[in-house]
Amino acid sequence: MDDAIRSSFAGRSVFLTGHTGFKGSWLSLWLDALGAHVTGYALDPPTSPSNFELAEVARVLAADHRADLRDRASLEAALRASRPDVIFHLAAQSVVLESYAEPSETFSVNVMGTAVLLDAIRAIGRPVAVVVVTSDKCYDNDGSGRPFEEGDPLGGHDPYSASKAGTELVTASYRASFFPPDALARHGVALATARAGNVIGGGDWTADGLIADAVRALGTGRPIRLRHPTAVRPWQHVLEPLDGYLTLASRLLGPDAAATSGAWNFGPDPRDDATVQTVVERFLAGQGDGTWIDASLPDDPPEAAVLRLSIAKAQEALGWRPTWRLDEAIDRTVAWYRDVGRGARSARAACLADVDAYVAASVTWDDRAG
Repeated sequence: MDDAIRSSFAGRSVFLTGHTGFKGSWLSLWLDALGAHVTGYALDPPTSPSNFELAEVARVLAADHRADLRDRASLEAALRASRPDVIFHLAAQSVVLESYAEPSETFSVNVMGTAVLLDAIRAIGRPVAVVVVTSDKCYDNDGSGRPFEEGDPLGGHDPYSASKAGTELVTASYRASFFPPDALARHGVALATARAGNVIGGGDWTADGLIADAVRALGTGRPIRLRHPTAVRPWQHVLEPLDGYLTLASRLLGPDAAATSGAWNFGPDPRDDATVQTVVERFLAGQGDGTWIDASLPDDPPEAAVLRLSIAKAQEALGWRPTWRLDEAIDRTVAWYRDVGRGARSARAACLADVDAYVAASVTWDDRAG
């Protein structure tokens, strides 16, 4: 993270949807550390426990709005009050299995919720940089195993993936219809989407999340039940995509905003794509105990066997690169749960220590690149 990115947020008003979630809680703390004035807009924390509550994230917010993303009046009022320079849109139904249980709700929140936000941005008529966060699962996975690039077809066989593809299409439509990059000087809205890999990190208790399931199982002395142990995913520490979002927003605030308005992948070093089994076994090795079992069943909802992301565009055009390799990401995650669980550190101190370590490591990489 270079000085230009740091200076982009100092004193800025940042509007963050989904601030009570896992990624949102970490991003809130990081933005505050950068000197931003953060307004959060979300429902109550989706899990108990939650990193938002344990890290006392509400204490660093300029405003904390609890309302549904689809409540246009509440959302627009919150936006007008915050007068944002930057908007990060993270609010979503983010669990694949939940999308099978509640498909229409998943589409409503993820697709229509995004449309409501973009309508509200139109209504406030304010120049603003907007990063809409979707998912690595927005691509039409053809099963080839090749890394997906930003220009590849969108799609999704499960409701969650399809809803994220829909979010991308809605955002692209609004960009073409109302916020065209070649007319940025007229409307002032620089709009991009970010597609991140599978994140791990401390403070994640997401339902059916891999690390969250592992932590819950270890807490009860039971083996970790893996539904798809051989599935390959682009794993990364939660700070990696957040660094990508910050880098992207910084560029949207600058002179090359028009060229930056579009879709971007933020994933791990290609050497760190790994199976579910590999990640769990490395996590258990760090913990020093625990076991796992193959709990896959023939009638389980289908999932892609392989998912990989190409990050070449972000590397070449944004100068962004992943900082922590997979072993480091897992070690940091293990240490977070160990230290917080034993009371050696508060959740907030553990998060901020990781942020400081990540920034220091990324500066080292910047120096090497220079």
